[in-house]
Amino acid sequence: MAKLSQKQKRFIEEYLIDLNATQAAIRAGYSPDTANEQGSQNLAKLSVRNEIDKAIAERSKRTGVNADRVVRELAKIAFSKATDIIDFRDGTLLPDINDDDLAVIQSVKVKTSTSDTGESTEREIKLADKLKALELLGRHLGIYTDKSKIEVEPSQKFADICKQLGGAGLSE
Repeated sequence: MAKLSQKQKRFIEEYLIDLNATQAAIRAGYSPDTANEQGSQNLAKLSVRNEIDKAIAERSKRTGVNADRVVRELAKIAFSKATDIIDFRDGTLLPDINDDDLAVIQSVKVKTSTSDTGESTEREIKLADKLKALELLGRHLGIYTDKSKIEVEPSQKFADICKQLGGAGLSE
């Protein structure tokens, strides 16, 4: 494997911060004018890419954060039901909710007010964004595609028809 320069080693360290090649190149000491190109070139180099992949795998192992865990958390949010978490009669959390249900709670606010007519309590339970979790899961599973790809197998018969009509047919 090719030996990495000091700048490349620094680029790898910086890239792992935010996975932004241009910013990593700037922070590693490359010129801001060429940082975009330098970052792309570094990512294209097998030796640099291997070191980045190795460092990401080590971090994943060390922290316990991996794709499976992220997908599980997204699934908790995406498939949670408010009726399993909140008692809608008094706006409190249900007493028997499990850890998976607790994981989808983004915040709980309780505001107590006193007035001439007595005391009142206002509760707000905010759950994590279910639609965003579904969207991210859908992207992960390939359900949503931004572009359609249509592949056509050219046939000799089609090419003959195009020639008869004065066209060149499908070009490869």
